[in-house]
Amino acid sequence: MNAHAATARAEPTKVPHIGDHLREWRQRRHLSQLDLASDAEISARHLSFVETGRAAPSREMVLRLAERLEVPLRERNVLLVAAGFAPAFPQRSLDDPALKSARQAIDLVLKAHEPNPALAYDRHWNLVTANRMVAPLLEGLPPHLLGHPFNILRLAFHPEGLAPRTVNLAEWSAHLLERLHRQCEATADPELLKLYQELKAYRMPARSGPISADNVAIPFKLRHNGDVLSFISTTMVFGTPVDITLQELALETFFPADDLTADRMRQMAARLS
Repeated sequence: MNAHAATARAEPTKVPHIGDHLREWRQRRHLSQLDLASDAEISARHLSFVETGRAAPSREMVLRLAERLEVPLRERNVLLVAAGFAPAFPQRSLDDPALKSARQAIDLVLKAHEPNPALAYDRHWNLVTANRMVAPLLEGLPPHLLGHPFNILRLAFHPEGLAPRTVNLAEWSAHLLERLHRQCEATADPELLKLYQELKAYRMPARSGPISADNVAIPFKLRHNGDVLSFISTTMVFGTPVDITLQELALETFFPADDLTADRMRQMAARLS
């Protein structure tokens, strides 16, 4: 072993300081020190000292800056630990008794949305739970794409998944990629960035032209048993969560975009009863 290699191996890995984290999030939000300091009601000089390590922020200041920067709860814990404080936000399983009311609310929304499909997924777009109207739309897909939990976006883009069945694949896939890109920008989650690159690698058809002025939203058009089912979707999140699991959970509800789809979903629900 040469001296250079021995020295490199002996050098400890530099642990990011709280100031490094804050600077990274500030720059990600495209804010100057003056902008952030003004918003957080502290002096720009003090913020500069915190970022360079010349001053140590209080726990309250870390949380205030994280809130102004819209840092996800998971990463706020990282900031607190980097500043020498204990994490503030728990991450519980949905089966935890403390989240009983939240789980009941999720189940209520999913059940009440029948006969239309609805599902809940985590921050990486892995399925958490769904109502009974989702499974019939996935009939015939290969088991390796439907593991538990399966990734909703990968299922939508995969050539063995829903991609061949999606009538307006160019528009729908572009819409999903745009959503994922915004999420990557907001969270800087490495797993999401990896998923984004994976999905971009799938060959998608080019958009045929501008979206029709008659559309109020980009529909999801799916071939199913000889019909083309058309849905518009809404996304719901929990308001003011203080638990990481709840903040990272989203509920997607699909509504019929035409009378044919509404009729077919009612028939499907009747067969499942």
